[in-house]
Amino acid sequence: MKRFSLFLICTVLGGMLFAQKQTFPTELYIGAGGGGVAANMSFVPSIPQKIIYSYQGGIAAKYVTEKHLGLLTEVNLTRKGWHEEFDAEQEEEFAYERALTYIDVPFMTHVYFGNKTRFVFNAGPQISLLIGENARMSQALSDDVEARKAAAPDAPIGVQYAPRSEMKRVDYGLIGGMGLELRTAIGVFDLEGRYYFGLGDIFTSRRSDKAYFTRSAHRVIMAKLTYYIQVK
Repeated sequence: MKRFSLFLICTVLGGMLFAQKQTFPTELYIGAGGGGVAANMSFVPSIPQKIIYSYQGGIAAKYVTEKHLGLLTEVNLTRKGWHEEFDAEQEEEFAYERALTYIDVPFMTHVYFGNKTRFVFNAGPQISLLIGENARMSQALSDDVEARKAAAPDAPIGVQYAPRSEMKRVDYGLIGGMGLELRTAIGVFDLEGRYYFGLGDIFTSRRSDKAYFTRSAHRVIMAKLTYYIQVK
């Protein structure tokens, strides 16, 4: 509940900044972009992981309402997830990777400094919808999990391998980044590094549900290049 309250506070603050009285000739940009993603999960209890590398792409709209300040919103297709790490003696036989595909909609306050070349900072809340997944498990690991479940039916074994039907479809969190904006005769180019801190959990964490995980949230690092054209 505290994490969701933080998400709402950031959303309201962003809206208040956007609603300030306009005293500057507004600028509106429409664009498209994409880039690379490095993702893993924050699990409590922890699960050894490696970074999973993937991609992101989508459309964007940037509305500059006053000098040095504006609003940036996007609709992106992003692949996140995790690659599980095993002990050295298990590494050759055991393998598990789960890629989760989301529609991400960040709503960010846009701050910039400069003229033709601008330093930019973007931050705000993000809401995401899970639309697909691709999980790969080795046969040796599958057999091992099934054998351990059969030996201890009531033990929390392989909880992270639960089917998509047991995962939450909606995720939310905070996103922020900084980078450079280059304004040219053919358009505007934004190159930015970002970090997403998930506040929601992909598996239930409620004690009333006897949840195994108290935390199962996304951690995502992104590098993105976006091309804009000014329409106003």
